[in-house]
Amino acid sequence: MKTIIAACSQNLSGNRASVQTALRTLLAAPWPSQRDVRSWLQLLSVLQWVLSFLLLGTVSLLLLIYLVFTSFWPISALYLAWIIFDWDTPEKGGRRLPCLRRWPVWRHFRDYFPVKLVKTHDLSPNHNYIIGSHPHGILCVGAFCNFITGSTGFGEMFPGIQPFLTTLAGNFRLPIFREYLMSGGLCPVTRRAIGYLLSKNGTGNAVAIVIGGAAESLSCRPGVTTLILKNRKGFVRMALQHGAYLVPSFSFGENDLFRQVVFEEGSWMRSIQQRFQKMMGFAPCVFYGRGLTSVRSRGFLPYARPITTVVGEPVAVPKIEDPSCEMVDMYHEMYVRSLLKLFNENKTKYGLSETDELQIL
Repeated sequence: MKTIIAACSQNLSGNRASVQTALRTLLAAPWPSQRDVRSWLQLLSVLQWVLSFLLLGTVSLLLLIYLVFTSFWPISALYLAWIIFDWDTPEKGGRRLPCLRRWPVWRHFRDYFPVKLVKTHDLSPNHNYIIGSHPHGILCVGAFCNFITGSTGFGEMFPGIQPFLTTLAGNFRLPIFREYLMSGGLCPVTRRAIGYLLSKNGTGNAVAIVIGGAAESLSCRPGVTTLILKNRKGFVRMALQHGAYLVPSFSFGENDLFRQVVFEEGSWMRSIQQRFQKMMGFAPCVFYGRGLTSVRSRGFLPYARPITTVVGEPVAVPKIEDPSCEMVDMYHEMYVRSLLKLFNENKTKYGLSETDELQIL
């Protein structure tokens, strides 16, 4: 553009040759390649996802509080009335929007890492399922991409199966954010919500639960394959009460997306994290990833590391309304064995060595 202006200023009569030369110079400048455009689209798709999960609920709440003190207060009043009217919807299957699952941005999100879903066994639509998702990682990227978005082909791999993903119940009390979560198929990780999906929503429902939860996220770091599972048996009891089959899944690469400052057990910082986790339901992890402008800079975006989620063989579970502790323990052991088998058969295929072992605490 500067070249064109200069050419015109040197010859006010508008020398056609000078203008043509300037245009050729401008058009000869390097344009972004398709690869560059794809990279930026992938980066932006991950950015919007991270910002949505970290800020959407808080910003929406603060905005509605601010509107109360302005002439737009009816907006806050109407939305409060809507939340009161719609309070129980998250506990009753939510309000999913299939168009959101097909949103093209999720394909760019998938390709950023990339995320891949691997099927090892069929899931019959005549049953309901509880899918144990491991490990938790920092932000559960693998679980979200595979079970909430349609970008990795869950619907094509498991026809007739409708996936749901559970998250903290407190998230569904935040304005706007609750609508965003429900539209994708997320539901509260409560007995009532899970029980509804497994007993009052027909068959073909698969409820994914990140078993390790916040406690597991505190130990998340690259190369670590430790799960908090030994004393997590509530999901097995629910499976028995509703006759839902148990399905293990493992996301290889989930722990490689961020770097975390892990505080040793017994340290005062670890104590603060654990107390916060008990009060609020989630743990305040001290982590970092890559920055927006460069892979070498530090920021809150995940590193581009491949994630492969392998869905294992379902464990058939009978329906027992009041299962005994012995029965729960037996099916918990069966689930753990199935998970260990899944891990050992696939670890060398997806970035781990033959000597890596899955530790269950």
